[in-house]
Amino acid sequence: MSSASNSLEGTAGKQFYGTGRRRESIARVYIKAGAASFTVNGRPVDDYFRNVAWHTSAVEPLKFTQMLDQVAVKAMVKGGGVGGQAGAVRMGLSRALARLNPELRPALRTNGFLTRDPRMKERKKYGQKGARRRFQYSKR
Repeated sequence: MSSASNSLEGTAGKQFYGTGRRRESIARVYIKAGAASFTVNGRPVDDYFRNVAWHTSAVEPLKFTQMLDQVAVKAMVKGGGVGGQAGAVRMGLSRALARLNPELRPALRTNGFLTRDPRMKERKKYGQKGARRRFQYSKR
C-alpha cells in the first residue's frame, strides 16, 4: 500500500468528507493529509472510545489502509450509544478514505468497510409491552 502515500501529495490542503450511520448514530467525518491526529467531538479518539473494541472499530480503516500516521481526522457524532457511534465513525472514515484515494475503494469494499449495517431497533407494537414482549397473561 505504498501507493497510498504517493497519492497524498496532490491532496495537500484539501478536505474529504464521509457520512457514516449505524443504528441511531450519525457521524460526519472530515479527513485531510497532514499531521496524524484523530478527534471525535473535540476529544482524542482514545478518550472518547475508552472500550478497546469500540476504539479498534473506529480506527480500523486507517490501520487497514496503513494511513494512521498520514491523515488528520475530525469526526462529529450524535445519537445512539457509544457502540453505534464507533460503527458510524468507522463507516464515515471509510467513505472519506475512498474519496481521498479512489484506489483504496475496492479493498475497503471487499473487507466490508463500506457496507451499511442494516440492523435497526424493531418498533413497539400496539397491544404489547414492547417489540415482541407481550403483557403478562393471567389465567385466573
